[in-house]
Amino acid sequence: MKWYNQESSTILKELDTSRIHGLTGTQSQERLEQYGPNELAKEEREPAWKMLLKSFKEPLIVILLIAIGLALASAAYDFFVSGDQGHAMASVYEATAIILIVIINSGLTFHQTRSAQKSLDAISEMRQHHMKVLRDNNWTSVSANHLVPGDIVSVKSGDFIEGDLRWLKTSELQINESHLTGESDAIQKTIEVVDDDTELGDRTNMGYSGSMVVNGNGIGVVVATGMNTELGKISGLMQDVDDQKTPIEKSVHSLSKKLMIIAAVIIAITIGYDLVKQLIQVGSISMDSIGGISATAIAIAVASIPDAMPVVLSIVLTIGAKMMASQKGLVKSLSSVETLGSTTYIASDKTGTLTKNEMAVTRFLANGKVYNVEGNGYTPIGDFIRDDGEAADSKDYQRFLEVAVLNNEAEIKPDNKQNWRPFGNPTDVSLVVLAAKEKIKRDELLEDKGDRDIDIVRIFPFDSTRKMMTVVIKENGKYYSLTKGAPDVIKPLTKFAMVDGEAIGINQVADDIETIMLEFANDALRTISITQREITREQALNASSTDLERDLTFLGLVGIIDPPREEVKASVRKLTEASVNVVMITGDHAMTAKAIAKQLGIIKSNDARVITGREIEEMTDAQLFDEVLDTRVYARVTPEHKQRIIKQLQEHEQVVGMTGDGINDAPALKAADIGIAMGINGTEVTKDAADLILLDDKFTTIEKSVESGRTIFANILNFMRHELTTNVAEVLSLLLGVFLITSSIGNVTEVTPTLTALMVLWVNMISDSLPSFALGYDEAESDVMKQKPRDAKQSVLANGMLRRVLFRGGVMGGMVFLAFVCAAMQGFTVAQSQTIAFLTLVFGQLWHVYDARSVKTLFDRNPFSNSRLTLAVGFAATSSILVTLIPFFNNVMGTAPLSMTMYISIIVISAIPTFVISGIKKLIWNRNQSNSAQTLQLDSE
Repeated sequence: MKWYNQESSTILKELDTSRIHGLTGTQSQERLEQYGPNELAKEEREPAWKMLLKSFKEPLIVILLIAIGLALASAAYDFFVSGDQGHAMASVYEATAIILIVIINSGLTFHQTRSAQKSLDAISEMRQHHMKVLRDNNWTSVSANHLVPGDIVSVKSGDFIEGDLRWLKTSELQINESHLTGESDAIQKTIEVVDDDTELGDRTNMGYSGSMVVNGNGIGVVVATGMNTELGKISGLMQDVDDQKTPIEKSVHSLSKKLMIIAAVIIAITIGYDLVKQLIQVGSISMDSIGGISATAIAIAVASIPDAMPVVLSIVLTIGAKMMASQKGLVKSLSSVETLGSTTYIASDKTGTLTKNEMAVTRFLANGKVYNVEGNGYTPIGDFIRDDGEAADSKDYQRFLEVAVLNNEAEIKPDNKQNWRPFGNPTDVSLVVLAAKEKIKRDELLEDKGDRDIDIVRIFPFDSTRKMMTVVIKENGKYYSLTKGAPDVIKPLTKFAMVDGEAIGINQVADDIETIMLEFANDALRTISITQREITREQALNASSTDLERDLTFLGLVGIIDPPREEVKASVRKLTEASVNVVMITGDHAMTAKAIAKQLGIIKSNDARVITGREIEEMTDAQLFDEVLDTRVYARVTPEHKQRIIKQLQEHEQVVGMTGDGINDAPALKAADIGIAMGINGTEVTKDAADLILLDDKFTTIEKSVESGRTIFANILNFMRHELTTNVAEVLSLLLGVFLITSSIGNVTEVTPTLTALMVLWVNMISDSLPSFALGYDEAESDVMKQKPRDAKQSVLANGMLRRVLFRGGVMGGMVFLAFVCAAMQGFTVAQSQTIAFLTLVFGQLWHVYDARSVKTLFDRNPFSNSRLTLAVGFAATSSILVTLIPFFNNVMGTAPLSMTMYISIIVISAIPTFVISGIKKLIWNRNQSNSAQTLQLDSE
C-alpha cells in the first residue's frame, strides 16, 4: 500500500489503530510476533570451515597438493621397500616444505577473506534508540526494536525516527533525510496527501527510518518497520549484491588455471616419456627408476608453480595499502588497491562528497548591491566582495545582516577541537554564519543594553502554508516586524526596497531584483528574501501574522548553496586527464546538480544532458545502456537507480568506483567494482559497505589513490614478470635434462634432475620472492596519470609480457641446464652439479630483477633508488651461498660446497644474459625514440 497518497483516516483504519488511544498492549505484542523486531536482517555469513576449505581449491594449491602426494609416496617406498633412508628423508623434507607453503598460502587467503567480510552490524547502532509511543491511552518510552506498525508516535527536534511514519499532525516539523535522498536541506513536513507518482524525496507527509528531526514536532503512525522500511529495502539491496571480483583477482585466477593445466600436462608428459625411455633402454621399469622419475616430477610440479605469488601479491598489495593510508585512504580489501588503477569511472554522490553538506551563503543582495562571500562551511571567516569591484562598506549591509540573525533561532558553536558545529535549520545556520563573518551575533544584539536596546516581542515560526517566518522586536523604543521567506511569496507583500540607504518604491527596482534572482537561480542558489517593517506598539502586541506580513521593506536577498569542496575541481581535472570519467549521481534537483557539475568541470556546458530518476524509471535496461557512456549527471535518483546506472556501466566493461557518505549510497558502493566512503561524515553503514574509506573526506584523496593504484599495479606486473621468468627457467632447465640427457654424464645419471625440488622451493620462496616483494616499494616510472586505465579484462601477460617472460626465462633456463651439463662433464659430483645449476639460477634471476623494474631497460632506473630491493638482493645472494656451505642444508637440499673461483665465475657469467639483452633493447629503444622525434619535427614543419 502506498501510504503517502491516502487520507490519514484510511490509514488508521487499515492499520486498525486509534489516533486517541494508540495500540493496546495485547495488540503491540501480537504485532511484534507477526512482524518481528524492528531490526534489519543480517547478512548470512559463510562458515569459517567452508572458507578455509575453499582456499585449498585454488589451482596453484592443487598442483602443490599433488606434489606433496608424490613426495610422500616416494618416501613411503624408500622407508618400507627399498630401505634407502637418505632418499626417504629427502622426500620427507620436500613434502614438509611444500606443506608449509600450502599452509602459508591458504592461511593468508583465509585471513584476508575473513577480515574483508562486510556486514550490516553497524546499522544496528542506529536502532539503539527509544521513541515516545502512545499505548493503552498513555504516552510511554518504547525501545525502537519493539516498535510495530500501527503505533502512534510523537517526535520533537533532535529525535531519530525509527520506522517509516505517516504524519498525522505537524508543527513546524522539518526532517533531515539526506541519508536517503541526498538533499542537504531539511524537508518541511505536512499531513497533506501527495500524488501517487511522487518521488521519495518529495513525499512531505512521510517520515523515514534513520532520519532526524531538526525542527518542530509531530505525531505520526508507524506504517512499516524493519526490512519493510525504505532503509530496510536499501539493506536488502546490499544483501542482494554479490561482491565483485577485482581485475587482479580475475587475472591471477585465470593465470592460475592455465598454469595448473600446463603443469599437469608437463608432468604427465615427463613421467610418460621417462617410463617409455626406461622400457626402451632397459626393457623393464625398476622401482629405483620410478623413484628418480618421481623426484623429477616433483621438482617440475614445484617449478611450474609460482609458489610465492599469492604471498608476494598480498605483501605488495599491503605495501600499496600502507602507501594509500599515508595519503588518507584506508583500504579494507587489499585487492582493491590495484582496482583503483584500472578504474574508468568514478560515480560520485553530490551531497557530502563533491559538496560539503554544509549550506552556505555564497552571494547576497543588500542595499541595491550584490556581494560575493568568501569562505565555506560553518567557520565564520570570510570577506564580502562587491560584484562591481568597488570596496565593500559594512554600513550597506549591516541592517540586512542584523535582521537575518534576529529573525533566526539557529546557532553555531565550536566543539572541543575548535571545529564549528551547527544547531538548527540548515538555512538559518547559513544566515548565522554569514552574519558572524561580520561579527554580528544574535545573542550579542539582544544582550547589548547600551546604545541599543533590542528585545524579542513575538515569534511567528515558519510554516508550510505561509512559507515565511516573522519575528517582532522592540528596538530603542520602536517596534519592527522582521520577515524572511521565499522570494515568490515575499514579493507581492513588499511595498518598498532599501537602495543606497533610502526606502524607494519596490516597482522602481523590481526588474533589477528579478534579474539578480534569476542570476542566482542559474547558479543553483536557493534564494531567501529578508525584509522589515516598522509597526506600532498595538500591532506588535496584537496583530496577526497576516496583518504584519504586508507593506514590507525589502532589505536584500541571499543565495544559499551546499558549496563544492575546494579541492574537487582540480581532482576532477586530473582524473579526466588520466582518462577517468567523473559522474555525479545525486538525489538532489536537476538544476542544482547541473550547476554544481559545471562548477566542478564534470560537464562543460549548460546544454549537457541530465537524466532524472523519473526518466530512469521509464527506461528499459537497454535504453539506459545506450545513455550511460555519454551522461555525466543524474538527479533525483533512488538507491535502485544508482545500482542500475552502475550495472549498465559495468555492462560496457567499465570499472566503476562509487563514492558516497549516506545510507542511500551503501548498495551502490557494494555493487561497484570499488566502493569509496567518507570517513568523517560518512555513515557507519556506508563505511561498512565500502572498500576504500577517505579518512579526510576529500575527493582529492581518490585522485591520489588512483595514482597509487596504478603504481602498485605496475609493480605487481613487474614482480609477476620476474616470478614467471624464474618459473620458466626452472621448468625449462628440468625438461632439457629429461629430454636431452639420455645416458649418464660423469657421475650424473639420465634420471638425475637438474635441480632438486627443495632447491626449486628455495629459489621460489627466498631468492625470488624477497626481491619481488621489494619491487612493491618502487615509485612510478613517469607520467602514470597521463596514461589510460588498463583494460580490466586484459591478461597480466598482455602487451608483450608473455613474450618477454618466455624469452628471458628461456635464456636463463638454457644457461642453468648448460651449467649443470658442463659441471657433470668436468667430473663434479651430482650434488656439486646441481649446486652449480642452482646458483646459476639464483644469480641469473637476481640480476634479472633489476631489468624487471622497468618496461624499458635496467639502464633507465637507478639500481640503488630502492634501498629495500638492494637489501633483499644482498640477503638472497648471501643466504643462497650459505646453504651450499652449511652441512645441514647440504643434507636437506642436496647442495655441496664449491671453490671461491667457482662462486665468482657463476656470479659473473649469470649476469651476461641480462646485460646483453638489456643493452640491445636500449639501443633499439633509443633508435625508436630518435625516429619518433624526427617524425614529430617533420610533422611540425
